[in-house]
Amino acid sequence: MSALDLSATPFELTDAQCQWVTDTLAAMTDEEKAGQLFCVMGGDYPIEDLKRMTERGLVGGVLYRPVRPASEIQADFEILDSVSKIPLLHAANLEEGGSGGASDGTLFGWPMLTAATDDPAWAETFGALCASEGTMAGINWTFSPVSDLDLNYLNPITNVRTFGSDLKRVKAMTAAYVRAVQSRGIAACAKHFPGDGVDYRDHHLHPTVNSLPAEKWYSTYGEVYKNLIAAGLMSVMVGHIAQPNVARDICPGLSTEEALLPGSLSRTLLTGVLRERLGFNGLITTDATIMGGYTQPQRRCEAIPASVMAGCDMLVFTTDLVEDYGYILKALADGRLTHERLDEAVARILALKAKVCFEKHHIEPVDGPALHRACADKAITLVKSTYPSALPMTPERYPNIRLITLGKDNILDGSIGEITRSYLIKQGFTVERYDPFTDNLHGTAELPQNRLTLYLANYEQASNQTVVRINWCPKHALDMPRFVHDETSIFVSLANPYCLQDVPRVQTYINAYTATRDTIELSIDKLMGKSTFTGSSPVDAFCGLPDTKL
Repeated sequence: MSALDLSATPFELTDAQCQWVTDTLAAMTDEEKAGQLFCVMGGDYPIEDLKRMTERGLVGGVLYRPVRPASEIQADFEILDSVSKIPLLHAANLEEGGSGGASDGTLFGWPMLTAATDDPAWAETFGALCASEGTMAGINWTFSPVSDLDLNYLNPITNVRTFGSDLKRVKAMTAAYVRAVQSRGIAACAKHFPGDGVDYRDHHLHPTVNSLPAEKWYSTYGEVYKNLIAAGLMSVMVGHIAQPNVARDICPGLSTEEALLPGSLSRTLLTGVLRERLGFNGLITTDATIMGGYTQPQRRCEAIPASVMAGCDMLVFTTDLVEDYGYILKALADGRLTHERLDEAVARILALKAKVCFEKHHIEPVDGPALHRACADKAITLVKSTYPSALPMTPERYPNIRLITLGKDNILDGSIGEITRSYLIKQGFTVERYDPFTDNLHGTAELPQNRLTLYLANYEQASNQTVVRINWCPKHALDMPRFVHDETSIFVSLANPYCLQDVPRVQTYINAYTATRDTIELSIDKLMGKSTFTGSSPVDAFCGLPDTKL
């Protein structure tokens, strides 16, 4: 404990706060200390069960999914705090706006929308909105920002959740977000160390690998974390992601199995790299321990205490809280988990609580929808427009629109197809909703010359899926852009920025990064020439493929 300085960055506790941590820790039993390690999913339990668990001291933090209004979530937090001996951390995933914390929060946009403005001021606005709306739900700890580099366009989980692949832009955006939320009383938790976005697989399903050479990792992901640590980042979430080259740079003699331990179980990566090499003094938490990336490398009875010994201070979500709690106590009894390491972990948890559970911040309300629309207007990106240009898309040039929607149609604002159809009609177009099952193969002679085919695709990144790709109609793929030189087509991707891999020869392509009514309407306005495209792609939307630029 002597080496742990809670008055230093990032906690910067006062003498009184340090004394509270010291006194509180000294008064705790081993059983109470073990309970502080767990952040549970509130929605997994009836409130009365969660209340009893909190009274017993089995819980250090609670996260609620945003399926209820902010007032209801805050009310539950107040109930739990009223029976908790030590205040709880109130967690949420404020990755995309207040909607990550409560059902009535604003979907500001996935981080890549903000990144496409190429202006860190928008990341600060993003963070301010998250703090404002998060506070309304009682949240004091956010599992954001996503600080990964989206280096592999095939990765199904990073994608628009990230600020892109450009190191300079990711560093600026993540740091601006962290400063914005933390200056307003919510602790940020950057994720997913040692870094997602290199592998093409999802660590929700099994451990994945960040395979960059050590030197390259230090100059990319390492730089992102160094920058965030310098910005005062209070906590880091560790992914179930291995980095064998960095691990062997620290410990050259590691076996293959040891080098491929995911970060959430690797003392080499957590203590050797994050703590000692990068100098991080804040709280480290695992990503969800229910994920396949965590459950597969070791027996659970070994993994749970091993994560704490490796350097994790908290454990997020459990498959069985009582069982996992028992694994901690058993390991403490048989020496696999030391009292010194447990005390260090709990001290950091208490330090974070001292910082965010007692200090009150006056947060100004924000107009979330207006901020989303303004940011989207700056971000929507014209990626490709080959000669002869289909733009501007006006009723005079193309009185008839054949509308084809792909992927998920239902969004927070309603139906993508209906929102688009109604807005196009309002602009003076005649709109046909295309149904490929009522069509047949045909040639080009009868193609209408005054018709434009407008594609809107919504293929979202999500956990527990293996790919984010377009699935065409099984009937001859009749909904694909077939005659790209004989009829005019425009493709708008509302989510995945890499759809050009599946429509490489389409001649006009737009990325909008987040599927909302505003991004749909703003995209149409820009296609019509009512406003200009100003977005700057945060990634290689051409996917490094030779034919996508044709």
